[in-house]
Amino acid sequence: WRIADPLQFYKTVRNEAGALARLDGLVFSELRKELASHTLREVIGPQREPIMESVAERSNEIVREFGIEIVDVRVKRVDLPEEVEASVFARMRAERERIAKKYRAEGEEQARIIRADADKEATIILAEAYKRAKEIRGEGDAAAIKIYAEAIEQGPEFYAFLRSLEAYERLFEGGTTLVLSSDSKLFRYLAGPSPEE
Repeated sequence: WRIADPLQFYKTVRNEAGALARLDGLVFSELRKELASHTLREVIGPQREPIMESVAERSNEIVREFGIEIVDVRVKRVDLPEEVEASVFARMRAERERIAKKYRAEGEEQARIIRADADKEATIILAEAYKRAKEIRGEGDAAAIKIYAEAIEQGPEFYAFLRSLEAYERLFEGGTTLVLSSDSKLFRYLAGPSPEE
């Protein structure tokens, strides 16, 4: 505030202390009236400037008779009644919790998508590996069959002898005892070379 008319100022309030006594009550009253018609968000947000200008204009109409001009009105601090303050804090806390819950849900959704993609990739990789293993096994079996076929062509009698030895090995695993007739095909290689050889 400032003194606009020194003579009027001196006649009505005499000094700075008198002016402050009058101004405090008048300006505070106008400020309360103006703030009552706005939300707390408007008062502390970007709309604060027009609200304060309105308080200054309305206060100037009243204090002009004291030779005073209100230059500017500012709110230094906003105090709320305890019950209102508690509800404001509860609302703020609920809002923050809602936002945090939303972010957690979004994060969980992203994690689910990432896990699904990873599971899909793993399934594809395992399927490819299984397919490749089957191909390699098939190639190995084909090579083994080819080798056996070539061996049979080169010495069919030796191949029959080798297969019999493999059969003996399987039969006698674990200490098995067999009683064979001397004319059994299994006994043929155990008895020694045949007379026609």
